[in-house]
Amino acid sequence: MSIKLDSTLPDFTAQATSGKSVTLSELAGNKVVIYFYPKDHTPGCTTEGQDFRDMHEQFLAADTLVFGVSRDSLRTHENFRAKQSFPFDLISDADESLCRLFDVIRQKQLYGKQYEGIERSTFLIDREGVLRREWRKVKVPGHVAEVLEAARQLG
Repeated sequence: MSIKLDSTLPDFTAQATSGKSVTLSELAGNKVVIYFYPKDHTPGCTTEGQDFRDMHEQFLAADTLVFGVSRDSLRTHENFRAKQSFPFDLISDADESLCRLFDVIRQKQLYGKQYEGIERSTFLIDREGVLRREWRKVKVPGHVAEVLEAARQLG
């Protein structure tokens, strides 16, 4: 099963930094941004996280919660979050259940070797848990500002 635009997402619970458990249904009343990224402590992922960090107050002003997701462990996430001073939590999806739900696992190639990895993707969910926007194959420059604008327009 994978998700579709303008449809209600199935409820899910995931483990996040700060010892938190994130359950989608418990976030009702807020808009939610979930961004998937390949790996902690890598250049593109660091820049993307820093952009979300730097605009975090503006997301909060737009009643929007932000969560980053990768397959890294909670321990790696905690280190990455602390080093970059991220004010939002990172979700560990080691079993790929969220990655599969949002259909972000893709065949990738690095140095001639094929592997399965996360395609950089962002999703905007409205106050009722309905998926309203998705960005796939994300290029980092300017992306977070575009997501913020979409969150503001969602009202």
